[in-house]
This record gives sequence, C-alpha cells and structure tokens, in this order.
Amino acid sequence: MCGSELHSLPEGVQRVARALQDHGHPDAPVMLDGAARTAQQAADALGVAVGQIAKSIIFRRKADDAAVLVVTSGDRRVDEKKVRALVGDTGRADADFVKSRTGFSIGGVSPIAHAQPPVTLIDRELFRFEEIWAAAGHPHGVFKLRPQDLERLTGAPVADVVEEPKP
Repeated sequence: MCGSELHSLPEGVQRVARALQDHGHPDAPVMLDGAARTAQQAADALGVAVGQIAKSIIFRRKADDAAVLVVTSGDRRVDEKKVRALVGDTGRADADFVKSRTGFSIGGVSPIAHAQPPVTLIDRELFRFEEIWAAAGHPHGVFKLRPQDLERLTGAPVADVVEEPKP
C-alpha cells in the first residue's frame, strides 16, 4: 500500500496501516463490506474460525488510570482475575475511556497504533493458529498476521489470561 491509497481509508485505519508499514509487516489492512464489531461477525466475513479473530479488550487499571489491552482469541473469554494478577486491579473501560486512550472506537480497537501506549497482554490461545486477524482501527477494518507478528508488533508478553473452556 502506497501513500495515496491510505488517504481513502478512515483515520484509524490509516494509523494502523502506517504502523504496519513502519514495522515491515507484509499485510495491509482490508476493509470489509459489513461491520466486524464482534469476533463472530469478523470470522463470518473472513471465512475463518472465530478463534482466529484477535479481539482487543480494554480495561482501566485503577492504580494509575492506564489502559490495559488484552488481545485474546475470539472464541475465549478473558478471566479478569488472571489479568488483575498480572497488571494490578482493573475495572471496566467505558467508550469514552477507550476512545481517549486508544484513539479507536469500541468494535474497531486495533492491537497496535494506539494514541497512548497501553499495558498489553497477549492471550496464549492465539498461538493455536498459524494465521489470525485483528481489528485495524475501524469496525470494518481488519488485518492478517501470525501470533508471532502480534508479539513482535506490540512487544507484549504472552500470558494465560482466559477462562478455562467449558467441557
């Protein structure tokens, strides 16, 4: 993707595209016809398993009001107790907090190119897949990557942050 193609994309997707370019990532964001606000919507639109969707969940750390980003597999639920054990006491983040800290609206929060760098944790369950997809800064925008790319792009640790799957 060259500079002129970026201008037709929403601002958040432009930020993500630039960050991917800056890191030499081979895949640029793509815009889906329909919104992919949920992992299931994104998986359906892309024709992939819901677990291959890297969903970005934002929490608010109580000690310093920092944004805590947990990037988790779309078929898993974050275990807030596990997150608190790793980063300290957290609470829910409302839409205004998410937008002000990340620069993205809920439903399009990318794991990269945040307005303010968050404390980030990567769900180890994403490593079950060779290829995953993440939001690209807009409810219609996504980009392809490998779990190892996510680790490299964010510099974040891989951790056990999800509830145990129900049998």
